[in-house]
Amino acid sequence: MFYMSPRISIPLLQNLLLSLKLRMAKSQQTFNKTEKEKKRLKKREEKKKKMLARKAAAKESGTSGIPLAYVDFNGNLVDTPPDPAMKVEIEAEDIVLGIPKKEEGDVEEFDPVRNGKVSFFDTTKGFGFIIDAENNEKYFVHVSGLIDEIMENDKVSYELEKGMKGMNAVRVKKI
Repeated sequence: MFYMSPRISIPLLQNLLLSLKLRMAKSQQTFNKTEKEKKRLKKREEKKKKMLARKAAAKESGTSGIPLAYVDFNGNLVDTPPDPAMKVEIEAEDIVLGIPKKEEGDVEEFDPVRNGKVSFFDTTKGFGFIIDAENNEKYFVHVSGLIDEIMENDKVSYELEKGMKGMNAVRVKKI
């Protein structure tokens, strides 16, 4: 604390402490701070009252709080437990993990040659669009992918290739 020097007397020390007390800052408790504190306490009390009211209502209704839900055989949530007689036993070996292997009969032949109709073709710029006959998709065609010369409304056969901005028609032949 303070080191008492033989030169400092007790009354002088008391005056020094009194002057320090007078110079100390006043309390920083302003009106706004007290009002905010009152609001916070009031909110806390209201929250506590609501919690007690909810607990009392739960006791009166007799519910335990969390309702139970069951999953039926179709995967739907229901209030009643499922019938154990309808339970189906599944062998662990029957469960397929991962991607199932393809069998010979499952493989579909994919024909890369598609048919369509030229909806637009500009010979000066060297590009156009073909509308697919099966799915009505528009595919870009460039003059570099042509085998035969084509014009608008021509029926054509072509193959698809992934381009910079989507699928492009290549190896285009007139039908």
